[in-house]
Amino acid sequence: MSKAREVLERLKNGEITVEEAELYFRSEPYKEMGFAKLDMHREIRSGFPEVIYCAGKPDEYLVSIYEKMTETNGCAFGTRASKEQFELVKEHIPDIEYDPVSKILKVERNQKERKGMIAVCCAGTADLPVAEEAAQTAEYFGTRVERIFDVGVSGIHRLLSKVEILQQANCVVAIAGMEGALASVVGGLVSNPVIAVPTSVGYGASFGGLSALLTMINSCANGVAVVNIDNGYGAGYMATQINRLATEHTAAGKEE
Repeated sequence: MSKAREVLERLKNGEITVEEAELYFRSEPYKEMGFAKLDMHREIRSGFPEVIYCAGKPDEYLVSIYEKMTETNGCAFGTRASKEQFELVKEHIPDIEYDPVSKILKVERNQKERKGMIAVCCAGTADLPVAEEAAQTAEYFGTRVERIFDVGVSGIHRLLSKVEILQQANCVVAIAGMEGALASVVGGLVSNPVIAVPTSVGYGASFGGLSALLTMINSCANGVAVVNIDNGYGAGYMATQINRLATEHTAAGKEE
């Protein structure tokens, strides 16, 4: 549930006054910090709060951003964080969590209910950092995720044993490096959208993920869309958008 909807529900239930609700909607749409303008109304507009890209941010700025977002929303979500950044922010926000695989740094005090279902699958164990970035992004935004890892096409029986889960998912995220064939195979097995994520895993001629990217863009399977190389976050975000539409459609059908 978005913060705006939560405020409206609380107003409807008599838990807060009209004046208190008005105060929330009259708050400034962004927090001016000089070095950053935190988009506090992004969730109202798009349904998703602003996310922090941690890599490259000066230490002092990163800490201030996390403190302000946590103070305002009770949560904060960042990608591509280092262990050193985690240790730094933890000194100021003790309950912050860090996953060294996905490099996600988050404060999640009010966990959202996870609805619907998407599947996140990856070709090999080396693709796990990108796969976990996608999976944990979707989970943070309120999506139930089924993980299907190490199912690359060199042992396709591993993937075929999970077809039932893939076909039940509202969306499938297919992550692969090397030649990136996994997305095309998955696209030929399911009726719902497939988001392909090329990774920079592979030997020299993979050109840091460019080979997988070109394979996925040229997929002969229908219903396959492609995000940028190693962009697990973008895939998890888009998969959540698709999942929300699917769950809303299902709920509306039941009401009829």
